[in-house]
Amino acid sequence: RKSSKAKEKKQKRLEERAAMDAVCAKVEAANKLEDPLEAFPVFKKYDRNGLNVAIECKRVSGLEPATLEWAFDLTKANMQTLYEQSEWGWKEREKREELRDDRAWYLIAREPGAGPVAFSHFRFDVECGDEVLYCYEVQLESRVRRRGLGKFLLQILQLVANSTQMKKVMLTVFKHNHGAYQFFREALQ
Repeated sequence: RKSSKAKEKKQKRLEERAAMDAVCAKVEAANKLEDPLEAFPVFKKYDRNGLNVAIECKRVSGLEPATLEWAFDLTKANMQTLYEQSEWGWKEREKREELRDDRAWYLIAREPGAGPVAFSHFRFDVECGDEVLYCYEVQLESRVRRRGLGKFLLQILQLVANSTQMKKVMLTVFKHNHGAYQFFREALQ
């Protein structure tokens, strides 16, 4: 006969497995969406502070190669020095692979009749046992910064996280990138 302690342990393991299955099911359901922004047409444009951009949400597989290359080039221009100042260092091949990963989703902000001016790379994932929307990048061309677009993209990420039943939005910021650190602390309250 099993002891009551063994039964309790088995029950606890079953409950933990069921909880993890539920977390994974939420992530899977989010990743099956065609367009997480579909239900929120008002968030598909940003027309404020002298900016007029259309915002689309696409899987990496739905992006044109030129858009992906632009996203990499912008990330490199904005982040290479910060990576080099960190213990991580800049690893071009790894960053390219991260941006092109099959699980990657993108918010792309484009000016009408022109190219993209900002993007966010994110994924629906499991982090420390929680279902999360993990923001890998928020990058803006220098000429469109400080006009509310970055904060708007983060608000969209929060909206998408809520609508897909993710527990939270997560991201990593270099401590030595004081401007970004402050920006995210204020934008994600």
